[in-house]
Amino acid sequence: MDKNNFSYYIPTKIFFGSGMINKLGEMKLPGKKALIVISSGTSMKKYGYLDKLCKLLEKNSCEYVVYDKIKPNPTYKNVMEGSEIAKKNNCDFVIGLGGGSSIDAAKSIAIMVTNEGDYWDYVHGGTGKGLPLGNKPLEIVAITTTAGTGTEADPWTVITKEDTFEKIGYGNNDTFTSISIVDPDLMMSVPTKLTAYQGFDALFHATEGYLANISNEISDMYALKSIELIGRSLAKAVNDGNDKEARTDMALANTLSGFVESTSSCISEHSLEHALSAYHPELPHGAGLIMISEAYYRFFMDKVPDRFIKMARALGNKNAEEPIDFVNGLLKLQKDCGVDELKLSDYGIQKDNLEMYAKNAMDTMGGLFELDPYKLTLSEATSILEHAYK
Repeated sequence: MDKNNFSYYIPTKIFFGSGMINKLGEMKLPGKKALIVISSGTSMKKYGYLDKLCKLLEKNSCEYVVYDKIKPNPTYKNVMEGSEIAKKNNCDFVIGLGGGSSIDAAKSIAIMVTNEGDYWDYVHGGTGKGLPLGNKPLEIVAITTTAGTGTEADPWTVITKEDTFEKIGYGNNDTFTSISIVDPDLMMSVPTKLTAYQGFDALFHATEGYLANISNEISDMYALKSIELIGRSLAKAVNDGNDKEARTDMALANTLSGFVESTSSCISEHSLEHALSAYHPELPHGAGLIMISEAYYRFFMDKVPDRFIKMARALGNKNAEEPIDFVNGLLKLQKDCGVDELKLSDYGIQKDNLEMYAKNAMDTMGGLFELDPYKLTLSEATSILEHAYK
C-alpha cells in the first residue's frame, strides 16, 4: 500500500490536561440523562472520581443513573444488562468512567440501547452475525482514568462472550466517543502493576499500528511519538505514581496510540492475547501482551527490519542499527517496570492448549492477521505462543 494514501476520520472532541474533568460542569452535553458506566471494582468510588463526576453533572443540570457491574474483560452480559438499564431509565447518552473496560462497555451499551436483538448479531468474527446497525448508537462520553487502551480516541470496543470463549473487537464510525476527557490528575492513583500493564498495552497499540501493512504517514507519526513518550516515562510512572510529568506523558502516549488505532490498526499480537484472556478472563490484557511480546517481536523483526530499527530509536536507543535493538529495548523496559518475570502458567494457561488458543485467535479475530507485515500460518502462531510459554 502507498503510505501517502490514507483516510482520516476522528470526530471526537478531546479535552486533554490537568483539571479537564471540570469542563463537564459547564460544557454542552450530548443529552439530559446519562447512564454512567463504571467497573465492579472500588477505585471510582474510593478515589472520589464517581462523586466528582456526579457533582459536575448536577451542576450542569444533567440527570444520571450508575451501572457498576463491568468486569476487567467486559462481557456480553454486561452489555445487554447495561443497555436494559439505560432504556428503562430513559437515558439519552452514555458516559464511560474508568479504564478501557468501562469505556468499551459504554460504547457497546450505547449500540444496544438503540438497536434491536442481540449484541452478537452485530459483531464480525467468530459466531457473530455481522449484521449492519439499524440505528446510530447513543452518543458516548469517555473519561479515562488509565493510560492504556486509547479507546477514548478510537472507535473500537472489545467484548467477551464467555460461554463461547470469544473476545472480539467491534467498531464503526458511529462508535467514536463524542467527547473524551483525558485528565492526568485522574490517573495518579493507578496501582504500580496496572500502570505497567496498561502502559505496555498503549505501547503495543503503537508498535502494532506501525508494523501493520495499512500503516501510513499519519499513523506512523502518531506511533513513533507514542513509543517515544512511553520509552521516556513509563518506568518513571510505574516507579513513582505521583510523578505528574510522567503520568502526563503516558496519558498523551495513550491517546496518541488511540489515534494510531483509528488511522492504522492492531495486528495479530492482539488477536493472540484476546484468545488467551477469552479463556482466562482473570488475565489482565496488558499482562498477556507483555508475556507474548518477546517471542512475537523476535518472530517479526527480520520481516520489516527498518521499522524495528526506527522503533528502537523511538524507544530510546538513538544509536540502534539492528532490529534486535528494539527487542532488547523492550525487554529492558519490562525489567525497569518490574514485569519481566510474568509467566503464562501463573494464569492457568497450559502448554497443551496453545494451538487451541492460536486457532481461536484466527477464528475470532482473523482480520488482524490479514494486516500483519507477514502472513502467519497456524503453526507459526502456535510456535510464537510456545516460545512465550513459561
